[in-house]
Amino acid sequence: MRMKVDILTLFPNMFSSPLRESILGKAIEKGLLQIQTLNVRDFTLDKHQVVDDAPYGGGQGMVMKVEPIARAIESVKSQNRSAWIIYLTPQGKPFDQDLARRLSTRPHLVLLCGRYEGVDERARDLFVDEEISIGDYVLTGGELAAMVLIDAVSRFIPGVLGSDRSAEEDSFFNSLLEYPQYTRPVDFRGSRVPEVLLSGNHAAISVWRRREAIRRTSLRRPDLLAKANLTEEDKRLLEEVLQSIGDHRTRNGDERQK
Repeated sequence: MRMKVDILTLFPNMFSSPLRESILGKAIEKGLLQIQTLNVRDFTLDKHQVVDDAPYGGGQGMVMKVEPIARAIESVKSQNRSAWIIYLTPQGKPFDQDLARRLSTRPHLVLLCGRYEGVDERARDLFVDEEISIGDYVLTGGELAAMVLIDAVSRFIPGVLGSDRSAEEDSFFNSLLEYPQYTRPVDFRGSRVPEVLLSGNHAAISVWRRREAIRRTSLRRPDLLAKANLTEEDKRLLEEVLQSIGDHRTRNGDERQK
């Protein structure tokens, strides 16, 4: 499978370095990922390449005009009618691992990066298939959000990662945070690698990792447990974890009272 991503932006040079590095750069070299940046200014018709204007009704800032956006999207669509148009905006649906996985099944994504106070509402109404937000905060534009989306989605394309299981073991797979990881040395300033990881007992290691993933999620992101697909064994481990956490808090409370 190969994915194509077209990025509609006013600042195409922002993508030059990130797309040459690490996993994304290798995916592009292998032909698994094809990324093209399109400067929205190139789709204007005036000599000054004006892409923004003051909003009707007054207000602060400028708004990206609908005409160049429409021409840019129509140019992409003329080559592939099934291209999926995404507008990156704080008003969109929250981006998460499940959404990244779903988008990875689409062979052609088009990412519209807004600037200024956003885009003319008609661009959204007439041309955009989906609006996505990477978080409840404001960026100067959609370019950084586009990079985040590309990085997360590309990890699900077969062959992009060193092992197809790597994406499955990432944090948020099955709505659980990743278990703790260790490497050499075994002992660092008195802090040792858990003995089970040195045992060579793969079944015990698997149980330990699952328990620690559940423990970490329950402590740091308990909201994720509500949508996690837990097996009966997972539920048993969760009970153990919650009991352990409760016992720890009780002991700490008793020690403070002393």
